[in-house]
Amino acid sequence: MKVFVAALNEGSLSGAGRKLGKSPAAVSRAIAFLESHVGAELLHRTTRSIKLSEAGERYAVACRRILTDLEEADMAAAGERSAPRGMLTITAPVAAGEKMLRPVLDAFMDKFPDVSVRLHMLDRPANLIDEGIDVALRIAHLADSTLVALRVGEVRRVLAASPRYLARHKRITEVGDLAQHQIVSMTHFGIDSWSFPPLHGSTVPRSVQFAPRFVVNSIRAAVASAVEGRGVVRLFSYHLADEVADGRLKVILEQDEHEPLPVHLVSPHGRLSVPKVRAFVDFALARLRHNFQAHALARSGPDEPTTKRGR
Repeated sequence: MKVFVAALNEGSLSGAGRKLGKSPAAVSRAIAFLESHVGAELLHRTTRSIKLSEAGERYAVACRRILTDLEEADMAAAGERSAPRGMLTITAPVAAGEKMLRPVLDAFMDKFPDVSVRLHMLDRPANLIDEGIDVALRIAHLADSTLVALRVGEVRRVLAASPRYLARHKRITEVGDLAQHQIVSMTHFGIDSWSFPPLHGSTVPRSVQFAPRFVVNSIRAAVASAVEGRGVVRLFSYHLADEVADGRLKVILEQDEHEPLPVHLVSPHGRLSVPKVRAFVDFALARLRHNFQAHALARSGPDEPTTKRGR
């Protein structure tokens, strides 16, 4: 099972061999033995890659769960004498992983040289149990689950544009004005429409439709385009905190923002008893809280009053 999961993690049988210190022939024999044992082909092999069969997909979920349980049992038996070691698997959104989490992981690995880290940066919620993940950084309201959640901050969904763009185009005083402006949009923030909270006294969310001038799937590219004066962008506050701080971007329509989204470290129930996971969480909490606080945007106060606000 360990060889099988290593092959999946590394993407090839040769990669699993290098990871485990085994020859390619030994890895191939281990997979063949496992397939013979379960009576089904688990992997479709080519000379360069492997792909899970339908049976392999189901078996991989069970293998990861079983190996995790075995690791927890070993750690529990070792008790406090067990030092943090082994592979720590973490997932985070791409931008948050690059900007907020990676520096923390660098420092963590310096302090704990026997722990290696695999960071999966994904703009989708991973299934921690099925995908064998120890800890996730999540930016969202969390649904009820068996996950243990520790809050590290919050982020705002903000609209911003460059001072140059705002000076050259019609003033934006309400969300409906956005339909007449150039928009730099991203898939997970809405390609051709954005939603906003209801007005005071209403329960109906507002929505504005637009024809985007530029659609991009890179946060850094979206920020750069907005800085260059190409239009209005909607992103999380930490994505553009540096650009707002030095005046290259200006936040607009603050009074129409949704409530901030919480940021948590989450881990499957029981994983915090594993020394490498406990060590990381204890190490990372204060540092992540500092990072998210340092990249928070101070509110500038409500925009100037306008009679158009209630339309």
